[in-house]
Amino acid sequence: MTQVVVGENEKLDSALRRFKRQVSKAGIFAEIKRRRHYETPIEKRKRKAVARRKKRYR
Repeated sequence: MTQVVVGENEKLDSALRRFKRQVSKAGIFAEIKRRRHYETPIEKRKRKAVARRKKRYR
């Protein structure tokens, strides 16, 4: 669960920026996009194969 505590003299814009940064680091947006539509088993295998290839070349 992503959580941001707003300081006493902190502006809402900076707190919102911190929240967005934490959400993107946690991969929540990618997870939402991935779960939005049903993924067939073939699509799932292809996605995992691409992820393995990306991970190998880092």
